[in-house]
Amino acid sequence: MAPPAGDDDGDGREQRQPLLGRGMLLLFIALIGCFTAWGIAQDLTTPMVAGFKRIFEMSTFQASLVQLAYFGAYFLLALPAAFINQRFGYKTGILTGLGLAALGAFLFYPASKIMTYEAFLLALFAMAAGCSILETSANPYVMSLGSEETATRRLNFAQAFNPLGTNIGVLLASTLILPKLVDPVDISSLSPAQLHTIRAGELGAVMAPYLGLAFLLLLIAVAIASQKAPPIVEEFPDAGPHAGGTGHLFGVLWRSKRYRFGVIAQFANIAAQVCTWTFLIQYVQQALGGSLQKGGAYLQVSLLVFLGSRFLMTWVIGRVRATKVLAVLALLAVMLCVFAMSSPNLAGVLAVVALSFCLSLMFPTIYGVALKGLGPATKFGAAGLVMAIVGGAIMPLLQGKLVDQTSAAISFVVPAACFAVVGLYALYDLRAAPGSVRVSTEPGLPGDAGPSTVTGSAA
Repeated sequence: MAPPAGDDDGDGREQRQPLLGRGMLLLFIALIGCFTAWGIAQDLTTPMVAGFKRIFEMSTFQASLVQLAYFGAYFLLALPAAFINQRFGYKTGILTGLGLAALGAFLFYPASKIMTYEAFLLALFAMAAGCSILETSANPYVMSLGSEETATRRLNFAQAFNPLGTNIGVLLASTLILPKLVDPVDISSLSPAQLHTIRAGELGAVMAPYLGLAFLLLLIAVAIASQKAPPIVEEFPDAGPHAGGTGHLFGVLWRSKRYRFGVIAQFANIAAQVCTWTFLIQYVQQALGGSLQKGGAYLQVSLLVFLGSRFLMTWVIGRVRATKVLAVLALLAVMLCVFAMSSPNLAGVLAVVALSFCLSLMFPTIYGVALKGLGPATKFGAAGLVMAIVGGAIMPLLQGKLVDQTSAAISFVVPAACFAVVGLYALYDLRAAPGSVRVSTEPGLPGDAGPSTVTGSAA
């Protein structure tokens, strides 16, 4: 076995662990396809709030149930996904998630024929449920495709393709959906037959990209199912039998401060991300007097910044401890939010766009740090971190309320507070004394929540 990263080989040269274990490349490429696919799925839903409000003539609150269905599915299905992973393994979990997500995407076709809002919400919920299982399974699976020393860097690299999917999703929505929902229709002047024809065309525009996504998900599932993966050894300390059963595993999670704080940090991170991207358009409208199209253009730029930063940060944390970088980026994000609050102009818009640079590292790093040393509790720990995505459904409601009562600029105090929480988590990990994480697998013995020498470090 190669010496751990940072060890000296006797010639004074530092040895680094390879990013992947032997024979894992093809499987890793297929998993990257999963990360890209659920990025596409997530941001295809972005125009749905405005789209359904336009098509079904409903209130913004009613239309916002789209986001509730999406993030609610993530929250509800993460724990069942953990049971699937625990009982049948990560690969089964990934294939289950891909199958359910594809089914949900295919359900957009009958929904477009039924032509009711509830039918679309059901299809969206099924697709998001599949993505929840997929994400719960794929993240720890990627971490297991090599040494634990490079797990955080490996996950950052795979997650770098998620914003690529996000950009593709926004592009598909802006080219295939929004242009067909632009012209307002005077409903009162139309006959029932004419209204039915127009709505059928609009719902068909919504349905088409999801059918394409369904076929993509099935293609990825076939690729993973046909790939004979080498045996994967989960390199977690004391990952032996857990005689205490499932209840003991949850006890291990509860006793680990690093994990508990990690769930809170992930909640805050996702909340900050969704808040930033959701209200960037409104900020642009207020600061520059711009249109929805101009706001959308800045959002696209922001997502491209996010994509480029993901790859850059993957390189950076190969040389600098990941939580050091996380602390710096969180502090920078807080300062950018404060600046945007005080300067609602072009400079403020650029500050909001720059928040995506800070966001790029946060999800995979918090995820990797929080799961370090959990041993057999890792699968359920992964589910808790995915369930924390519900922050993306809760905190934007608070920021939206602030937008209504104050302004889009002032409302950025919400993501500022969320970034501060992420920064505190990074500082907690950095202040932890070096040592090995030892998680007891015997019932009745507390799991050591102590730090790890490799936690958050890819070097």
